[in-house]
Amino acid sequence: MITAEQLKDLSDRTAALYRYLNIEGKMVEVEEEELRTQAPGFWDDPKAAEVQMKKVKGLQKWIDGYKELKSLVDETELAYEFYKSEMVSENEVDQNFETALHALETLELRNMLREDEDSMDCVLKINSGAGGTESQDWASMLMRMYLRYAEQQGYKTRISNLQDGDEAGIKTVTMEIEGEDAYGYLKSESGVHRLVRVSPFNAQGKRMTSFASVFVTPLVDDTIEVEVDPSKISWDTFRSSGAGGQNVNKVETGVRLRYMYTDPDTGETEEILIENTESRKQLENRENAMRLLRSQLYDRELQRRKAAQAKIEAGKKKIEWGSQIRSYVFDDRRVKDHRTGYQTSDVSGVMDGKLDGFIKAYLMEFAGKEND
Repeated sequence: MITAEQLKDLSDRTAALYRYLNIEGKMVEVEEEELRTQAPGFWDDPKAAEVQMKKVKGLQKWIDGYKELKSLVDETELAYEFYKSEMVSENEVDQNFETALHALETLELRNMLREDEDSMDCVLKINSGAGGTESQDWASMLMRMYLRYAEQQGYKTRISNLQDGDEAGIKTVTMEIEGEDAYGYLKSESGVHRLVRVSPFNAQGKRMTSFASVFVTPLVDDTIEVEVDPSKISWDTFRSSGAGGQNVNKVETGVRLRYMYTDPDTGETEEILIENTESRKQLENRENAMRLLRSQLYDRELQRRKAAQAKIEAGKKKIEWGSQIRSYVFDDRRVKDHRTGYQTSDVSGVMDGKLDGFIKAYLMEFAGKEND
């Protein structure tokens, strides 16, 4: 049975969140922004109109989220009073409390997503490391983990490129994940993921270590301007492999985009390579590849700005996106994030997409520090 102190803490945190989120101000702002959508000729510029509608929707979701939370807290307080009169059971009070607490923590967590790009969809790419079948199998396990996470969040997923491993697993996969704050939550997954387990591919049953890298970038849409120099683009075509009907392996529908990117700060040139085999139509694959290129260029500009800011800030804890971020030790039943120290023994749960604990720990430590 919850205590009066726990109930007071829940109520105090909810009241504090109302002030911190400036819900009253957001209500006024929504009214003002909605008036703009009613102006004559509003839809004459579809891109501008879409941006405005997103702004209204973004404000409204905070208001709705808080209203739902306040309702749950009020119900919990009422249930607590009814319990004193023996009108409800302890179990009912505790269930109300857990539901309200979950809603509170969810809203507090969303409040940590303060960057403009956090609300975007994302592109998640997994590459197997050195080690052949072992690392390729590990990459396929990570792909399943993120697909399960996305499913649990109600996100839509679409695989735009997949290359099978030589004997098992995958060499690489690129997937687009669409849903509310998808990039904000999944950006914490960028880095090298390390697996330690007794290998199912080794007859001696040796303990093996495998690596796979994960890259997460915001998925830009047509409302975001990204400069792409056409003179730096070259195209190749190739025959797709895998499922897809009679057309597969007969027509060169897969596309390979090469873009020579020049770093604005150092002047160094680097080739960005994007492959797309999502569609049986080459033109559609070209369009998809261009969208993924724009997303990568947008992300590079974000990272460049953050790196410049990091040099200015003294004593800031650096986030190495390319370094080993997490270890999955199956024998010891332990998954540990090396950036935050958060760990869990629920290995099977994690591999089934239970990533909330890792994501929350990351946001609590790093959110707001990226551009402070």
